[in-house]
Amino acid sequence: MLLMKYLRFFLLALVFVLPTSASAATFEVTGWIPYWRTATGTADVLPHLDSLTEINPFVYTLKQDGTIVDNGNLDAEPWLSLVAEAKKKGVRVIPTIMSSDREFLHRILSDQKSRIALEDDIAALVKEKGFDGIDIDFENKSADTREYFSTFLKGLYQRMGKKWVMCTIETRIPNEDRYYGTDIPADANIYSNDLKEINKYCDRVRLMAYDQQGIDLKLQADAGARLYAPVGDPAWVEKVVKHMSKDITKSKILIGVPTYGYEYAVTAYANNQYVYDILWTFNPGYAYPIAAQYGITPERAFWGEMAFSYVPVAGSSTPPAAGSVPALAAAAAASQIATAQNTNLTFRYLVWPDATSVQQRIDLAKKLGVRGISVFKFDGGQDPGIWGVIAGAKGANTPPSTGTPAAGELKRGLDLGMTGEDVRTLQRILNADPDTRVSASGVGSKGKESTYFGAATGAAVKKFQVKYGLAKAGDAGYGFVGPKTRAKLNQLLSSL
Repeated sequence: MLLMKYLRFFLLALVFVLPTSASAATFEVTGWIPYWRTATGTADVLPHLDSLTEINPFVYTLKQDGTIVDNGNLDAEPWLSLVAEAKKKGVRVIPTIMSSDREFLHRILSDQKSRIALEDDIAALVKEKGFDGIDIDFENKSADTREYFSTFLKGLYQRMGKKWVMCTIETRIPNEDRYYGTDIPADANIYSNDLKEINKYCDRVRLMAYDQQGIDLKLQADAGARLYAPVGDPAWVEKVVKHMSKDITKSKILIGVPTYGYEYAVTAYANNQYVYDILWTFNPGYAYPIAAQYGITPERAFWGEMAFSYVPVAGSSTPPAAGSVPALAAAAAASQIATAQNTNLTFRYLVWPDATSVQQRIDLAKKLGVRGISVFKFDGGQDPGIWGVIAGAKGANTPPSTGTPAAGELKRGLDLGMTGEDVRTLQRILNADPDTRVSASGVGSKGKESTYFGAATGAAVKKFQVKYGLAKAGDAGYGFVGPKTRAKLNQLLSSL
């Protein structure tokens, strides 16, 4: 046992001495399945296991005495079937233990007895359940906990043997960007995570590259008068990776990718000044009905995510205006009135990632040469088109392709919010049949097909699927251009 321990540390030392190349390694795609959406999350992931390297049941938390709680009942269905199928396909099963209680984490980790007990309990849990490892997600720690957390990781690493130790941690960017235009605080470089120690004792490091909000004042300033409230701007993610990879080996880094969005109450002041107040998070299925209700066509924000603005109309279930309303009409009107009358007005702003923005993250990860991506979260509520782009990501870490598929045979999954010439091709096929046409006139109609997959295209796809017996209301793939629907579309494309 002692010999194995020293051998492992010797091999670890070689990692720091010998140059590594993430580009020569396998590109990994991992993702969390939250216990509060067990049924839909497991059902969503099960048919797509071949596209994943690892699944992370997001189920474990800690009691106040430091013992582990299983909130997801991993010993029962539907987890049992998912885990069994994952093992059959060679997909790692590594559940997450999460806590964000600052005082609790310091109390447990700073006490040697409770810290060692937790290390032992985690190692025993992994062995007993036959997991491939554990994901440690201890957030919101104080700087006083820094050394104790590093000691905990070291002890856990020694106990885990050949099992994996994954670490999920908060992000950092250079202080000159974080505090751009302001004085950098004296304690700006005091952190709760020792990245060099984390690099030693974590086999993978997941960077929580989401919930950006106002952390990067430089990017906010660069946005100028434009609305800027991304879940995660690729420009910010790139800063995070470049900064943190100074201390963390790139071949260990997994970029966190969000699948949820935010709704903001935005107050517009004179001269395009905005204050953003987060109302809640949501899955994309929440946004599109609101857009349809108000006659709005969502647009892709300049950093790559989908977005639109609106002013709520109390007690109304019909569009306040006829026709298609520009995505930022409410924001523009509020800003104009605020400037003209020297007042302020509030409107709503929704922003969320879709399959196209996830593809941007995959391309960025490959360009930067990191190990891969970790998706938060798979719960059945994310843009289903995400599975199409993820299917092509796992495997060799090769440079990203440029652009989306050109006009011609359809080669990827298509869904609401996606853009590209293949969307135009899809609309052409649908418009060739009066039973499945996208629109009778205007944008999306025959001869005026567009590159945007909106609500009208989605409705036409559903008609197509019903006509050819491919899917119906209530089916998982209803309205999504998956493999079966794509095959039929390509068959008809050849006769156009």
